[in-house]
Amino acid sequence: MNTPTKKIAIFVDVQNIYYTTRDAFGRPFNYRHFWQMISKQGDIVIAYAYAIDRGDISQQKFQSALSHIGFTVKLKPFIQRLDGSAKGDWDVGITIDMLRAAPHVDEVILLSGDGDFALLLDELRDTHHVKSSVYGVLKLTANALVQSADNFNAITPDDLI
Repeated sequence: MNTPTKKIAIFVDVQNIYYTTRDAFGRPFNYRHFWQMISKQGDIVIAYAYAIDRGDISQQKFQSALSHIGFTVKLKPFIQRLDGSAKGDWDVGITIDMLRAAPHVDEVILLSGDGDFALLLDELRDTHHVKSSVYGVLKLTANALVQSADNFNAITPDDLI
């Protein structure tokens, strides 16, 4: 008798991964390699990459590459405030999508170091009985997120382009 294949949902906080890998290693994350690795663990049934749209051509090429790999890219416009500060945060959108996915998957994979997601992972495990794996740069990932994840995977130079 065949065991059902594990259903996996991937959620990528693109800005967080971009800045943490740049700051820690000076190189970008290798999304193609990551996809290939995860696809060997089960069926990727949902894969969202959340990014900020600045209308920049190099970003558009990157977003197109993510789509080609298999991600659905969700964009939010970059907002420049009058005081010079900027707004571009996907935390609520990621949270809603993860909660919506929970009844349909066995595991969620989050690429982020943002500690705000710790409570979400606790909720997914305790209420929805969904396992969570987090990928992040260890020294730039909130301890609360590491503790809430069922599995934490430190991004290393081997995971980069």
